[in-house]
Amino acid sequence: MSELILTEDARKVIIKDAESTYPHECCGFFYGSDDDKRIVTEAIPVVNTKEENRERRFEISSIDYMKAEQYADENGLTLLGVYHSHPEHAAIPSEHDLRQALPYFSYIIVSVKKAKTAAVLSWKLNDQGRFEEEKVINQNNPFDVDALLSNFNQ
Repeated sequence: MSELILTEDARKVIIKDAESTYPHECCGFFYGSDDDKRIVTEAIPVVNTKEENRERRFEISSIDYMKAEQYADENGLTLLGVYHSHPEHAAIPSEHDLRQALPYFSYIIVSVKKAKTAAVLSWKLNDQGRFEEEKVINQNNPFDVDALLSNFNQ
């Protein structure tokens, strides 16, 4: 399983956007580096331009994609992916998400239940064009909680 390291500042921006946009889907871009590890250092919200059904869909304008690429170039960052929320649904990609996905990008999905974050997961397309989950690691808490609990319970 590949890993996505998420800094606390970037995580806060994503969660704030997801919770403040509820009950609609939020969306935005995230940036950082992708040398030996994929590290997210910045997240920037954009407007969900979907005309209808914003509770279940998001759309990012082509102008915002161009601005995102430009921002990355001007700031020495890599555009790593897109985040969005799933109000009252799991942080699992939908068929719509799969149809919109691009290779290379990571896709952070925030599950928001009753205006509060329930889960933050990340996904990336594999070579077969299907989503595989990426392990999200909070940079300020780099411990693998599952491994710690597993070792503790033995």
